[in-house]
Amino acid sequence: MKTKKTITDNRIDPDVLKYTVGDDPVLDRELAVWDCMGTAAHVTMLSEMKLKRPVVTKKEAAAVRKELGRIAALAEKGRFEIRVEDQDVHMAVERMLTEKLGDLGKKIHTGRSRNDQVAVDVRLHMKDAILRTEAELVELASQLGTFGTEAGMIPLVGRTHLQPAMPSSVEMWATGHAEMILDQLENLEAAYRLADLNPLGSAAGYGVPLPLDRQRTTKLLGFSRTIHNCFGASMARGECEAALLSALAQLMAVLSRLAEDMILYSMPEIGYFKLPREYCTGSSIMPQKFNPDVLELVRSKAAQVLGLQTAALSLLHAMPGGYNRDLQDCKWLYMKGLDITRTTLRILAKVVAGMSVDEARCRAAFTPGVFATDVALRKVAEGTPWRDAYHDVRDHLERLSGEDPDRAVAAKTHEGATGGLDTRIYLRRARESLKGVGERLAALNKAKAALLK
Repeated sequence: MKTKKTITDNRIDPDVLKYTVGDDPVLDRELAVWDCMGTAAHVTMLSEMKLKRPVVTKKEAAAVRKELGRIAALAEKGRFEIRVEDQDVHMAVERMLTEKLGDLGKKIHTGRSRNDQVAVDVRLHMKDAILRTEAELVELASQLGTFGTEAGMIPLVGRTHLQPAMPSSVEMWATGHAEMILDQLENLEAAYRLADLNPLGSAAGYGVPLPLDRQRTTKLLGFSRTIHNCFGASMARGECEAALLSALAQLMAVLSRLAEDMILYSMPEIGYFKLPREYCTGSSIMPQKFNPDVLELVRSKAAQVLGLQTAALSLLHAMPGGYNRDLQDCKWLYMKGLDITRTTLRILAKVVAGMSVDEARCRAAFTPGVFATDVALRKVAEGTPWRDAYHDVRDHLERLSGEDPDRAVAAKTHEGATGGLDTRIYLRRARESLKGVGERLAALNKAKAALLK
């Protein structure tokens, strides 16, 4: 049987090659620019090593960086090709460098393993993707904040167990969801901090007998610090992917709850909100239908991301120390999770921006029982013991028919209640978060541009 020649081995059975390569020729296109960046930092460091005879001269390193810049530009235009015989992005870049620079291209892998190489690529890719996800998260939260602020204190029946509970407002509903979403930045930031560590120079997990300057590549690549232990750096493969998927799964669970509220509150029988027609689908048989399919799919997508997180953790939990090929499959898991979550954030921001409030339907939903707790507490303020007030109101709900929802909403003035909301908090958080995202993206792009010029 004829076999295909690869850089690492020319005796691989074609079926085995295809099985082990998997989806890398497609997935690794996402990593091509970052692989060029990591390679540029590594080659720069090699040219600065104190050896009697340099592995790579500074002039040669400059030539490699220039060619890497050309390859990265091709990748950004979608013209970067990874062949099956390349196996992955690393070998494709090395092949292209060798085709252009001859023996110089064969030197770039000195002191590296594809293990620390892909770990660098993934972490750089993650840093960029997490920051962009955060920006999209903030946009959705901002749209909810705007929706709530514009609606103001329009009364809305607050619910527990889906049953009418207490007076609330559209502003409280919308900014409550906005705050929940903004709080998910903490989980994404935790994942970002894990990704912001440099594994380069750990090679296959045990170091190499060369005077690699790992602090130098950390600085060139813009990482916050180096993962000190080479074995630990190798073991950390998959950890970042699982941590990011955990953050994404929690975010998607929050988004799913928002979507469920929007579905319920836009039902004709309830009708508090109206969804934009352009984001609702029709029926093949019922002409009158405008279905909230996109919101239903948010629930489904949340389940998918939760499954991806479970898959990543399951993949890791029984793996022995050192590199194992199982880790290759973490790549698809986290990339899929990112794609689902980022798409969901963008779609929901559009739906919220086009959603409207039916104030009359909101007010019409108030029944006497909704005011029961408020009235009981008014009695307490007049001197009645709580339990006596509770029973008196419960036994005479018919007395509550004249209660005013606007008065009830305005009466609760303590922090975070309907009459004590400060929507500036959300605007400030959004503004500060976007500023931090922009600064870090600019720093990452600056480091990339400096290495690939």
